[in-house]
This record gives sequence, C-alpha cells and structure tokens, in this order.
Amino acid sequence: MILRWLTGKSKPIDMTKFLIVGLGNIGSDYKNTRHNIGFEVIDFIAQKHNVELLEVKLGKKGTFNFKGKKIIILKPSTFMNRSGKAVRYWALKENIAIQNILIITDDLNLPLASLRLKGKGSDGGHNGLKDIEAQLNTPHYPRLRFGIKSHENRFNQVDFVLGEFTSEEQTQLQDSIKKCSEMVISFAQLGLEKTMNLFNGKTA
Repeated sequence: MILRWLTGKSKPIDMTKFLIVGLGNIGSDYKNTRHNIGFEVIDFIAQKHNVELLEVKLGKKGTFNFKGKKIIILKPSTFMNRSGKAVRYWALKENIAIQNILIITDDLNLPLASLRLKGKGSDGGHNGLKDIEAQLNTPHYPRLRFGIKSHENRFNQVDFVLGEFTSEEQTQLQDSIKKCSEMVISFAQLGLEKTMNLFNGKTA
C-alpha cells in the first residue's frame, strides 16, 4: 500500500521518510481549542526536537532526522474540513508511502487524554479525517486518536470541540501530549504494529 496508487507513477518510495500531521484550525480564535489538539502535539514535537516550523504551501512544516529516519511534521493551514488537501500535497511532494503517514486528531468518543493508534478506520464523523480519506482515496492510513470526550451527557458538539480546554483539562493533557511525541518516534523507528502493541491501552 504505497502512494503511487494515487499517482499511477512508479517513482521509488523512500521508506525512511515519514509525514506526521496534526489536525487543527488556524487563527487565534481556535488556539487551545479541543479540535486543535493535533496542533498542540506538533508544537510539542517541534520544541522537543528543536525544529522550526516554517510557513509553506498549505501549512507550517518542519523536518528533523532521528536514527536514520527523516520525520516531517506538518500543521495544515487549510482549516479542518480541507485537511486532506495538505496531506495529499505534501505526501506526494515528499514521495511518502501511505503507511508512513500518521494523522494526529481529536476524538470525541475517547475519554479525555486517552490515546489510540490505528492503521485504518472510519472517519467517525470527523470532517478532517473524512477529507483525508477522500484525498488519499483510502481509509487505510495510520491515525493517532487523542481523546477529548466530555463528561456531560448532553452538549452541543460543535460548540464543545471549538471550545477551549479548561485549566484542569489542560493539566490532564500534558502527559498524553508527551506520550504522543514518544509514539511518533516509535512509529518511525519500530513501525505501526509494534507501536500499537507498546502503547495502546496504556495510561499516559
């Protein structure tokens, strides 16, 4: 399952390159909102590995090398509903295999700060994932889901995901954001299956 399925070209794929995409919306109105947890993870990774995120076409991008692997981190500037446009553009430009793409996204169905890595799946009603599936023409791409589930039984979903985390929630998130960073490195070094076995079901 490699990216040439999208292009019909037989250009060799560099399996040492990885594209890590954190989903979110650009602009100060969306900063620190639940829907932007993917952006927060990318910012943490950039800081941890001393990477400068530069303005590029369709997003902010940085690159670093880790034990022979080239890791490209990306925050799309297309807004959530068109996330797939940025993912497709940079995956094709960097010649990255679909299985070497990792999408970091918020998930309303997972408890707050819980993490789940999967190699495929439905979009679960998430517009960012929906557009990525449409742009890649497959649901078979790795995604790291970050739980933002509310404790309330009834709430407005749009208002909730576009609302800011409370200070108490922010405290809960920090260990999981750090764990996401560790999972990204593991994904690049050990692969999807081993990383799932190491981290899925474990507390932050």
